[in-house]
Amino acid sequence: MWIHQHQNWPNLTWAAEDLASKLADIRHRQGRLLGRMEGLGFELKREASLSTLTNDVVKSSAIEGENLNLEEVRSSIARRLGIDVAGLIPSSRDVEGIVEMMLDATQQFSKPLTKDRLFDWHAALFPTGRSGMQRITVGGWRTIDAGPMQVVSGPIGKEKVHFEAPSADRLENEIQAFLEWFGNGHDIDPVIKAGIAHLWFVTIHPFEDGNGRIARTIGDMALARADGTQDRFYSLSSQIKAERKDYYDQLEKQQRSTPDITDWLTWFLDCLGRAISNAETTLGNVLFKAQLWDTINQKPVNERQRLIINRLLEEDFEGYMNTSKYAKLAKCSNDTALRDIQELKDRGIFIQNPGGGRSTSYRLPDRNG
Repeated sequence: MWIHQHQNWPNLTWAAEDLASKLADIRHRQGRLLGRMEGLGFELKREASLSTLTNDVVKSSAIEGENLNLEEVRSSIARRLGIDVAGLIPSSRDVEGIVEMMLDATQQFSKPLTKDRLFDWHAALFPTGRSGMQRITVGGWRTIDAGPMQVVSGPIGKEKVHFEAPSADRLENEIQAFLEWFGNGHDIDPVIKAGIAHLWFVTIHPFEDGNGRIARTIGDMALARADGTQDRFYSLSSQIKAERKDYYDQLEKQQRSTPDITDWLTWFLDCLGRAISNAETTLGNVLFKAQLWDTINQKPVNERQRLIINRLLEEDFEGYMNTSKYAKLAKCSNDTALRDIQELKDRGIFIQNPGGGRSTSYRLPDRNG
């Protein structure tokens, strides 16, 4: 029996006393993080929020096995928020769509969540009306014609059904109950509400595709309400991506259980706590970049050098810099690359790694100085 087949569905219950200390700790750490961010100043705060939103979009898609270009996502968010950053590039329709959804949820967090808003998000996620090669219903609930909505794995003939969602003829009533609950001023802490909304929506599974991403977006919307700010400084989706197997195990365990969701909320709060802890890394990166650029800008570098330094500062950059890599990224000759590198090395902006000859490589100064 699935959770939505129980007589008490969707009257979800939980042992509030078992979660009280975890919730208090989360709320304390949220407040402390927001307080630290407020002290950063406008530009640094925007940079931290841009980095967090970028990670949130990229990682939420990666949970579903879809790998988005980080630079496209960052550029799309920066353009939409009017943030002036170097090296903006065009973004694909897929990237623009998921960014549009995420920003609508987090920047307009106080607006009601409605059926039409969900349809708009879904249409933004699937701008071509297709999921991969398959045409799907976009901006509307899945239909009976689409057949049972199951989450399965394994080879053909040996499939394992992890979950089966409510039938299509139940969706209108299911969604209406969910939206009424989400919009109601229940005496439920918004952090707890985020965890409940996440599970509830993904259990209804109202669309043919995109349910996980939209469920996580609804959760982010509730967390933005909890923080009371459009700025995002921690990424739950990034943490879920790091714990992807456990995330799916916890969902399946709860969806095979009863409407008592204490275990799910316990895991959700623990995961959120780890996300907030890891936000300290994001804050450290932003502060390091700001301090490095303060030093560099005392004697500005050329545009090629600026581009390469920014590339080295990105979280997805792997390895070190060398002459041929520099020339390729900066679209210049090897001689020009070598001159640029030598100048950065002389200024202490580039540190040469041990080893020479063909294996000569460079890195930025360490964060601890």
